[in-house]
Amino acid sequence: MFTGIIQAIGHIDTITAMGNNFELSIKATNLALSDVKMGDSIAVNGVCLTVTELIPPFAPTHFKAHVSAETLKVTTGLNLQHAVNLEKALRLNDRLGGHLVSGHVDGVGLVVKFEVTELSDLETNWLLAIRVPHAISKYIAKKGSICVNGVSLTVNSIALDVFTMNIIPHTLENTAFKQLQIGSQVNCEIDQIARYVERMTEWALETSAQ
Repeated sequence: MFTGIIQAIGHIDTITAMGNNFELSIKATNLALSDVKMGDSIAVNGVCLTVTELIPPFAPTHFKAHVSAETLKVTTGLNLQHAVNLEKALRLNDRLGGHLVSGHVDGVGLVVKFEVTELSDLETNWLLAIRVPHAISKYIAKKGSICVNGVSLTVNSIALDVFTMNIIPHTLENTAFKQLQIGSQVNCEIDQIARYVERMTEWALETSAQ
């Protein structure tokens, strides 16, 4: 599990084909890996990946992870030297600053607007609008939580398949959002509460029909 609070920005250094799958080497810039061991989970742009190797073994600066063909089908894919948001798995005694995130992407969204919004003389915020697949838009609610490229955000508005968010300067500076532009693809994970509400509703209908 993760919180959607990004701990560092990394870069994909190498991509090695392994049959239908791929092995990534990720430079974990400013992310302390001293407490990470093989088999641990790290969210990379919102995708939960398992650490298969630490490089070098002592005082590591890089980690390797495998990505399956199935993962590539439902995420934004791979890009060399592409900046990625990194977060180590949540510990039970950690603060939950964002919301509970599983690292399982529900769909790929498309940035349709990313523009400056002047709120005051001292601070400049950004408006980010994303179009998501119709199948997951029903799970997105105004003032609800959503995870975009691993970042926990609050939904400002939702109309049909497009939702908007306010990006504050701190978020822009400390994530890979700086590289987003109109047409960029992003990994989206809906709030887990929506999944359970839907299943409970389905179960109630199934039970009443018996």
